[in-house]
Amino acid sequence: MKTAVIRVDASVEIGTGHVIRCLTLAEDLKSCYDITFITSDYSGHLAEFIQSKGFNVILLHKSSTKCDIQDELQHSHWLGGSQEEDARETLHIMKSQNRVDLMVVDHYALDYRWEKIIRNRVRKIFVIDDLADRKHECDVLLDQNYYLDMGRRYDNLVDKNCKRLLGPKHALLRKEFKEAKKKLRNRSGEVERILIFFGGSDPTNETTKAVRAIEKLNRKDILVDVVVGASNPNKETVKELVDKLPHVTYHCQVSNMAELMVKADLAIGAGGSTTWERCYLGLPTITVEVAFNQMEILQAVEKSGAIINLGYSSQVSIENLRSQLLRLICNCDILIEMSIQSRRLLTN
Repeated sequence: MKTAVIRVDASVEIGTGHVIRCLTLAEDLKSCYDITFITSDYSGHLAEFIQSKGFNVILLHKSSTKCDIQDELQHSHWLGGSQEEDARETLHIMKSQNRVDLMVVDHYALDYRWEKIIRNRVRKIFVIDDLADRKHECDVLLDQNYYLDMGRRYDNLVDKNCKRLLGPKHALLRKEFKEAKKKLRNRSGEVERILIFFGGSDPTNETTKAVRAIEKLNRKDILVDVVVGASNPNKETVKELVDKLPHVTYHCQVSNMAELMVKADLAIGAGGSTTWERCYLGLPTITVEVAFNQMEILQAVEKSGAIINLGYSSQVSIENLRSQLLRLICNCDILIEMSIQSRRLLTN
């Protein structure tokens, strides 16, 4: 069997989305590849979760090496050291294997310098990126996001022979979402159930803000599902708040997200990979930007008519959320159109 190595990290700061989408890719590859994940031992790493899905995991221990300021990328602090050291440690882990057939890299702190060091030990390099802010030395590049200038974003960042998979039509979607779509009902625009999910970690605690908005909305006839990840540092606070609201249900580290999205008529959440899961199922969403790299994507998606984007989290209040909820609940036609445009993003 062929071999594949996936270099990806998760932490409270980085979030869980990179690992989750790599797991989706791994599920599709596992019939042809023996797969090993290499991930740093940060607080909030998902090594046990990856192992629970049946994949081998090797932890990289944190480095004390300072990043070279001259070479510093916007997210270089995510690496905890230099790219060269990370590449050497990765190669050391790989030394027991023959030449690796596929190296998957999903990390904002790694670029062509890391990939060049790895190149001689692998047959193909597959990069997953969202930012288009650095050069890559790879054979395939995937950017599943929606941008107005999608086709030109990597013109000067990858070799002309690199295969580019660009846009939501290439979104990494778990099998549960594909199965859920087969059972998807037509969305009527009436809101009987709302889903709140701000990713696996939600370090700025947008979940609590959204639950407070639901509380102020005072519509006990509308059921609400609140989902948090196991690495959410505020999950106990969220649970205490939700427990006081009889029409709101608390969920932690769910395995049935697609089912919850199908049941929901409206969602509140952040950007990231979950954006394409919601769009795939035609779920109208009020979004809040929780990272700077989400701004351009969510603004472009809003222009398509698929979402209502309230802007960066620090500028979004409980009242902003409440008023938007009220407006959408009272306007079925807006929600129906949002659902149509959401699905169109992944079918065009």
